[in-house]
Amino acid sequence: MTSNFALEPADARVSDSHPTPTSLAAESAQASGLAAAQLRARISGGQLAPGLTLSEQTIARELGVSRNTLREAFTVLAGESLVDRVPNRGVFVARPTADDVREIYSARRIIEPGAVLWGSCPSEVLTELSAVIAAARSAREAGDIKGMADANQRFHRGLMALTGSDTLVTTMDRLLARMRLVFHSMSADPDFHGDYVDRNADLLRLLQAGQRAEAAEVLRDYLTFAEAQLLENMA
Repeated sequence: MTSNFALEPADARVSDSHPTPTSLAAESAQASGLAAAQLRARISGGQLAPGLTLSEQTIARELGVSRNTLREAFTVLAGESLVDRVPNRGVFVARPTADDVREIYSARRIIEPGAVLWGSCPSEVLTELSAVIAAARSAREAGDIKGMADANQRFHRGLMALTGSDTLVTTMDRLLARMRLVFHSMSADPDFHGDYVDRNADLLRLLQAGQRAEAAEVLRDYLTFAEAQLLENMA
């Protein structure tokens, strides 16, 4: 099958000059980083469920990378708590624990209110967030739980975009991928996701009104409530 995800470096071809060890290492790191990003996106998009076995042969073929490159990508994702590597058994999508939920929300309560309070609020970002809210409402009306979850992910990533920091957005991407694994436990509860459509809309109204300190406080309370709700469900 021809893959749409050819992640091996495009310039990794035979040439008159021999590549140096340094250039080969850089190419390998680039390919494994791209493979890790693709798998992270699949996890964040809800396409890979907790506990799923990740077949090395199948995924390497789908992504168009070598198995060595894929193993390096798995190492990256294991470091982000997105996959578990079990000796003599294989690689599995991680199953978040209650401690994982506490750690994730501890981080979110710091960086997200900070983005709301101290980041810029350009009109184009607020417009994008409004579009996300509209999509979330449409998904709720259609009973589309995945659509609501997708919109929630986009909304919180959009909040981090207020910082203008690629580093913080990347950090948020990794946290949101872990969050999507947590949300699998709520995948059959439309009320859970529907409630956060309204909470996100209320938060956006505060930002649009310039009430950033209040928005930051509301967001901290929102995240504390969500953490308690998820921990109760996991108990």
